[in-house]
Amino acid sequence: MAGGMSTSGTEELMAMLNKLGDQAQGIAAQALYEGAGVMADAYKAAVASIVTTSSRKHDERGGRLPTKEEKAMLMGSTGIARFNKDVDSVDTLIGAAEGYGTLKGKRKAYKLLARSINSGTKFMKKQPVFRRAFSSSKAAAQDALTAKAEELINAIAK
Repeated sequence: MAGGMSTSGTEELMAMLNKLGDQAQGIAAQALYEGAGVMADAYKAAVASIVTTSSRKHDERGGRLPTKEEKAMLMGSTGIARFNKDVDSVDTLIGAAEGYGTLKGKRKAYKLLARSINSGTKFMKKQPVFRRAFSSSKAAAQDALTAKAEELINAIAK
C-alpha cells in the first residue's frame, strides 16, 4: 500500500531558505566578526599583561624580558585582519598584524615579536600569554558568533 504525505506552507519555507542562501556569506561574515571581536579583546588583554623591563640586558640564563617599547609596538599592531571570503567559507586572522614596526632604527616583524614573547627564544624569556588568552576566550567567542548568526537568521525568517 502506497502512502502519501501532504504539507502546507512549503512555499514560505522554500522562499526563506532561498533568501537565506543569498545572504549566507554576509551572515557568516557578520557572525565571525562578533566572535573575532571577543578573541581580539582577549589578545589585547594578553598583550597588556606582558611583563616588561626597561633594560635590554640578558639575565644570567641568557633570556630577557621584552621592553616597554616592544610591548607598545605589539599593542599598536593588534587587531582583526581583513576577511577572506571563499565560495563556501569566511575566515580571518586575529592578533599581531602583518608588517613591521621600527624600534631604534631596526625593523621588527610584529608576528615574529609576538611569537618570540609567547614561545620564548634563546634571547627572550617565554611568556605564554597568547595561547592562554585564546583558549580561555574560545567558548565566549563561539557563543557570540552563534548568537549573532541566530539573530540575523531570525531577522530574515520574519
